[in-house]
Amino acid sequence: MTDTNVFQFSQPGSFADPLTEVLRNGARALLTQAVEAEVAALLGRHADKVTDDGRQRLVRHGHLPEREVMTGIGPVAVRCPRVRDRVGEGSERIRFSSAILPPYARRSKSLEVLIPILYLKGVSTGDFEEALVALLGKDAGGLSASTVGRLKEAWSEEHARWSKRDLSAKRYVYFWVDGIHVQARLEDEAQCLLVIIGATPEGKKELVGLIDGVRESAQSWRELLLDLKRRGLATAPELAVADGALGFWQAVEEVWPKTRGQRCWVHKTANVLNKLPKSQQPKAKRALQEIWMAETKKDALAAFDAFVETWGVKYDKAVECLTKDRDALLAFYDFPAEHWKHLRTTNVIESAFATVRHRTVRAKGCLSNKTALAMIFKLAEAAEKSWRRLDGHNQLPKLILGVNFADGIEVVRSQAQSAAA
Repeated sequence: MTDTNVFQFSQPGSFADPLTEVLRNGARALLTQAVEAEVAALLGRHADKVTDDGRQRLVRHGHLPEREVMTGIGPVAVRCPRVRDRVGEGSERIRFSSAILPPYARRSKSLEVLIPILYLKGVSTGDFEEALVALLGKDAGGLSASTVGRLKEAWSEEHARWSKRDLSAKRYVYFWVDGIHVQARLEDEAQCLLVIIGATPEGKKELVGLIDGVRESAQSWRELLLDLKRRGLATAPELAVADGALGFWQAVEEVWPKTRGQRCWVHKTANVLNKLPKSQQPKAKRALQEIWMAETKKDALAAFDAFVETWGVKYDKAVECLTKDRDALLAFYDFPAEHWKHLRTTNVIESAFATVRHRTVRAKGCLSNKTALAMIFKLAEAAEKSWRRLDGHNQLPKLILGVNFADGIEVVRSQAQSAAA
């Protein structure tokens, strides 16, 4: 019981879901870059103008106070840069007025299309003009081709610097690996994005590798792994989680032979069910779940044998698909139980790149290979800020020190408990 029947409702724009925060952070970053590109274009046009003592006439002069612009995903905080004219007076003074963030603007005029336009359509001259019409109305002026070029160049340079960054101080305990198919334009030979996300000893998830390549090609994955190693990532991850169809497994065995492999149960379940008639799939799905949800490896093996016995006679292809990766499917039992939900699938990548895939579908055919990779990198970089830390991250240093785990429990602790009993 309460003393009042008045209930507080969420205010417009007040969201609590992580996806909204990702979009909001990305919108803020891209808005900032777009306005900075406007300023750079203005300064470039007047670069030849100097004062009597030889100084640059037009210079940057800090920022205006931060203000919030209401958009379709809630308030987005922005700061507009200022420009100082050291000579001009009155009507002759050169002023900077952003077409994207005009003075005193507090609300976008076409909220529902703000984010898709900034994320996808802000990479070509014509689409930038369309974006401004959607954002500010038909009276808004377009951005010049040089401004658009500055933005694309800035994103590509950021991706290039990231792709060459020094990794000598990095250590990753786990890798999640997958090939993500997108419809943005890639090289003719490339079929997808090759993505690696790593878990640091502190439990933080980081984007480690992102290139275009061929998903099943061991050579594409080998090039990516060797590049990471050349840039200083000398210590192999303890465990890599991936789909069994990737060429990654052959590559990692050559580059880091001590890294253990864990097959993704989501991919494996789908592959096994595809080899069974629809009438058998619901029952088989429950039986497969009993394997990877078992509390101990012994129970999992018993459920494994039960599945083979039940479907082995009539559906040998489905059973063969499962049994060929038996050890790799159950590798997670040798790691801390707190990590099992992170290790049994590649959902770490799937969930992180779901929004990337959605946006690149809409951008099909309008991006060059270089721009497509830069755009996808920027989206992934924005998403990375909201990735949750691993549960049980305090167990990760133990793995680095070589502590063994059985059924998710530290072996030393288990033995001590047995002796005490």
